[in-house]
Amino acid sequence: MVRLAVLGCGDVAFRAYFPGLKALGDTAEVVALCDPIADRAIRAASLFPGADALSTLAALTSRTDIDGVINLTPAPLHRETTTALLSAGFHVLSEKPLATTVAEGRELIAHAESVGKLLLCAPAVMATPRLQWIQDAIQSGAIGRVTHAFARLATMGPAGWNDYTGDPAVFYAAGVGPAVDLGVYLITTLTGLFGPAQRVQAMGGILIPERTITIPRLAGQKITVVAPDLISMQLEFADNRFATIISSFAMPNHRGPVLEVIGERGIASVGGEMEYWVGQGVDLFQFDASDYGPEGWSPTGPQSDELLLTSGPRHFVACINGEAEPVMTAEHALHVLDVMNAAEQSIQNGDSIALQTRFASPAQA
Repeated sequence: MVRLAVLGCGDVAFRAYFPGLKALGDTAEVVALCDPIADRAIRAASLFPGADALSTLAALTSRTDIDGVINLTPAPLHRETTTALLSAGFHVLSEKPLATTVAEGRELIAHAESVGKLLLCAPAVMATPRLQWIQDAIQSGAIGRVTHAFARLATMGPAGWNDYTGDPAVFYAAGVGPAVDLGVYLITTLTGLFGPAQRVQAMGGILIPERTITIPRLAGQKITVVAPDLISMQLEFADNRFATIISSFAMPNHRGPVLEVIGERGIASVGGEMEYWVGQGVDLFQFDASDYGPEGWSPTGPQSDELLLTSGPRHFVACINGEAEPVMTAEHALHVLDVMNAAEQSIQNGDSIALQTRFASPAQA
C-alpha cells in the first residue's frame, strides 16, 4: 500500500481530490493532511481514519512514513513546495502548472532526477480511459493520418460556480484567466495526442470587464477582470498538422464538441462540455479507403465513470508501484507551460512564437 500525504486542503482538495483518494481503496493510504490553516487540516484529516493533521511544510517534510505527496498549494508556490517535497525524499504529484516559467520548470525536473524521485503534474487528461482510447485509435490508424483538431472549453468562470468555496476573483486576475484554468486541459490533451507543438499564435482580450458574483455567500460582489477572458490560439505541429483552441470565461454555455480530432479517414469527437475527460465514449466517424465506402457516426470507446481528479492519484500510485509508465510527465507539463507562456507573449506582441521545449510522447512513436 502506497502511503500518501496531501499538501494544501483548499476547495479543489475537498471537492475533487479527497473523493478521488477514497476511491483508490486499499491501493493507497492517506497518512497526513497539511495546510497552514489548522482547522482545514483537521477537517481534512477527519476524512481519513488514522491520518494526521499538520500545519507546516516543515512538519510534513520531517515525516519518514510517506511515499508520495499530492501538492495542491496555490500555483505561485509550486516551485518552492515541490522542491522541498522532493528534497525530503517524496515522490510528487503537483497540480498545474508545474512552475511559473520554463526555467523554473527545468530546475524542478533536474532536481527530481538528482534525488531519484518521480515528479508528475496535472492535469491527468492523458491518464483517463477516454483519452487513452482516442490515443490508441490514432495509433491504430482508425481515422487515418491525423491532420488537425479543434478544442474548446468555455464558461463564465468561477464567479458563477455556486459550490466554489475559494476566492473566484483570483481567476480573473493578471496571469490567470481561462488559459491557465481551462486551456491547460486542452493544451495537455492536444500535445498528448499530437506530440510537442512547434509554434503558437494567439489572440485574446477582455470581453466582459466586470463580473457580478452569483455564489450565494458572495452574491452581488463585483470583480474587475484583468486577464483576457477569451483566448484563441493556433498550434503548429510537425508534419503539417494544426490545432485550434478556444478558452473562455465569457461564454454562458455551448453545444459544440469540446474536442474533435480529424484524420484523413475519420473523426473522433467528444462532447460533454466540462466533463469531456470522463470516459463516457467517443463519437467516431469513419469511411473506408474507397470513394464509395460506408460513412457515418457511431458511439464507441470506453464506458467509465472515472473523473479526471481520480485518474491522477490512481496513475500516481500505479507509477510509484512500478505498475505503469508515467504519462503525466513533468517534461510534458513543462511543454504545456511553454505553450501557455508563449500564447500570452503572442497576444501582447502579435507574433507567432517558436516553442523552446520538447518531450517524448506516444504520438512520436
